[in-house]
Order: sequence, then C-alpha cells, then structure tokens
Amino acid sequence: MSEAAPPGPPEPPAEEAPAAPEPVAPSPAAAPAPTSGQVGQPRGVWFVALIGLITFGIYLIYWAYKTGDELKRYSGEGLGGVLWLVIWIVVGIVMWFVAPSEVGNLYGREGQHKPVSGKTGFWLFLPLVGYFVWIIKVQGALNRFWESKGAAA
Repeated sequence: MSEAAPPGPPEPPAEEAPAAPEPVAPSPAAAPAPTSGQVGQPRGVWFVALIGLITFGIYLIYWAYKTGDELKRYSGEGLGGVLWLVIWIVVGIVMWFVAPSEVGNLYGREGQHKPVSGKTGFWLFLPLVGYFVWIIKVQGALNRFWESKGAAA
C-alpha cells in the first residue's frame, strides 16, 4: 500500500491588495445640509408691531399662522402653521418661546449663528417695551434669513 505523504505546512495565501478605506459620511452636525424649500415673505418689523397693537392682537394670530407655515414649507421641520395658530390661541404664552426657538433653529439648520432662541420669549414679560423688542428680534431675524435666501424685501 502506498501511503499518502503527510500534509505539509499550509501554503501562504496569495497576497491581496489592501482594501481601500470606505468613505466616511460627514455627521449631520459637522455639515448641515441647507434646505431648499419655498422661501418665506419678509414683513416690515414696525408694520407687524404696530398692526398687532392696533388690531389688539388679531393680526398676530394671522402672523402666527403664516410664519409657522412658511417655516415648515422652507425647512420641512417644526410645528407648521396650523399648530402655531392653535397654540397661539389656546396657550399663547407658550408661543412666546416656541416662535423664536423655531426661527433660531432655522438658522441653526443652515450652520449659522442663531440670532434668537427660546430665551427671547422672556422679553414679553416686560410690558409694552418687551413686546416691541420681541417683534424686532423675531421678525427682524426672519426678514434677514428670508432676504439671505433671495426673498424681495
């Protein structure tokens, strides 16, 4: 009988080319993706403030709906016009903080400094003066953002 030769040492594997490293996708925080939704309409800061007072806040109900709707249409995020309207009517004080927060987030999603935040709502605790400061800050920030995206002033 012939015996088979004992198995020898295993042959070394053929050299393979090193695999190319897989590309790493940037994290959302590192590279914010600009959105390209419908740009909102800038409104005169003093117009919003004065008409809001003259109409005893009725214009501001319309403003809340339109602003919330524009933010949602542009970014695809946020509460949207209907929820802004309902919250404004039912628990208006909440919107003192939510509105500037959403406007600030609009800037944040574009990788820009947030000119307003939820803290801006505290201005409304100062009678009358705070109202004007809040409108100037929030509507002013909105106007600058929309104009930076090509909206007509």
